[in-house]
Amino acid sequence: MGAILIQADSQSNKMLSDLAKKLGANVLSIKDEQFEDFALGSLMNTVKTNKNVSREIILKKLRK
Repeated sequence: MGAILIQADSQSNKMLSDLAKKLGANVLSIKDEQFEDFALGSLMNTVKTNKNVSREIILKKLRK
């Protein structure tokens, strides 16, 4: 099972949602903030290094 995300204006979203429902697909509506969270999480997964960084190093970088 796959999924696609389409970000468009509200009128286009309504038309696409109606079409997907007519084709028998499940449609989930998400808010812009939820989409941004998903996009950020996806980006974080692509650049993940699996390395640990000490708290001191993080705080030092934040203080700059």
